[in-house]
Amino acid sequence: MKVKTILVSQPPPKTENSPYIDLSEKQKVKIDFRPFIHVEAVSAKEVRTQKIDLNNYTAIVLTSRNAVDHFFRVAEEMRFTVPDSMKYFCQSEAVAFYLQKYVVYRKRKIYVGQRTVPELIKVIKKHKDEKFLLPSSDKLKEIIPTSLNEIEVNWERAILFKTVVSDLSDLEGVFYDILVFFSPSGIDSLFKNFPDFKQNNTCIAVYGNSTVKAATNAGLKCTIQVPTPETPSMTMALEKYIVKVNKK
Repeated sequence: MKVKTILVSQPPPKTENSPYIDLSEKQKVKIDFRPFIHVEAVSAKEVRTQKIDLNNYTAIVLTSRNAVDHFFRVAEEMRFTVPDSMKYFCQSEAVAFYLQKYVVYRKRKIYVGQRTVPELIKVIKKHKDEKFLLPSSDKLKEIIPTSLNEIEVNWERAILFKTVVSDLSDLEGVFYDILVFFSPSGIDSLFKNFPDFKQNNTCIAVYGNSTVKAATNAGLKCTIQVPTPETPSMTMALEKYIVKVNKK
């Protein structure tokens, strides 16, 4: 079945040089963006019920931009002045770079992994005397707490924001040739919004093993799975598939 329309379950790109825009123009397909989930803040009052005292920590483990935003938001709400001596352990360069929104980068102790949790854990392991805080959503990949426990560091988790299903009711009766997912929460949102969803001829594209598992468990057939050595990015995988099926 030829591809004419794609729905990406994320917010639209903020830059004009997005690979999705290039893909749309090059392959003459319509690409829409719609976040299937969104983040809601947990108030400082709720954080206190978790018995979190920001004075107790010497290091912060940051796995996403959301974690960065909500840590500094809660710190402000609690009137906590983040000390210059605080150490930041970031899962990727993108997260570390985003820290510049809140701190003077060159004046802080910032340690960066190479995108994956195991690589970040290697960095954390060299600083086992610190007291780590892990700001997170209410939904957390099991590998993170498991890995921190395995290296026996002193750490605590603070749930500072929640991942919430978005209302997609206006998409009722709207069909796309490809649906693109990046998290198990996106799959969950699809079926919470449309309990009777039938895949039929819709191609499902998924990023990451946990998303593949969630989609499969929900009874979906994943035609496009990313990353692979041949197609490390979603746009590369989409283009490869579109070229193949649109030739027919």
